Amino acid sequence: MPSSLFCLSYLCCMEITRETVMAACAKLGYKYFDNGSYNMNVIGVRNSAPGKKVTNIFDDWMTLSYKDDKGVWQFHKWACTTDPGTKAVKQFHNAGGVARVVPGQYPGSHHVGLHQGKYKALKQCGPVKVYRDANKDMVFDETKVDTGIFGINIHHAGADSAVVENWSEGCQVFKRIKDFDEFMRIVQLDKGTKWTYTLIESRDL
Repeated sequence: MPSSLFCLSYLCCMEITRETVMAACAKLGYKYFDNGSYNMNVIGVRNSAPGKKVTNIFDDWMTLSYKDDKGVWQFHKWACTTDPGTKAVKQFHNAGGVARVVPGQYPGSHHVGLHQGKYKALKQCGPVKVYRDANKDMVFDETKVDTGIFGINIHHAGADSAVVENWSEGCQVFKRIKDFDEFMRIVQLDKGTKWTYTLIESRDL
């Protein structure tokens, strides 16, 4: 089986539920918001199967969990990438190297803003940690860490993109526009102005 198909089948077979995501957050010492209605938990799940290899496919998940106005838990997950693609790894624009978000929890890191001035997305407004990789060898380097505001937005690729390429140069990117539109509609039910982004590894589930 090609490695890209293995990575997808591995993630599809995993039990990614609200309960497993919540348990992972508890294990890692991250906050999981359970008070009030529409208090959103925006949590990305990076596929651990390929390790540090660049897959160039949307083999991760974006999850959203919250209580609705009746106090009932709701959970959603959509295909995404939390990693830059092949073109971004080879043709990055930052002199320090292409960015890849370090797993962790980033309080108040995103708000609603325009992605590249084009459409509403969750735009980075608080610092996050990223690995920097400048050697273009198609294996992600996790030795150099950079912290700051780098435009690590949560946005979408195409209508239903097959490969990542430079849709992500560090951003967290939905595979399908319709999934992203659903995400944005739901996440804005939260009356807050900033959202905490949490990134975990699938091996922590």
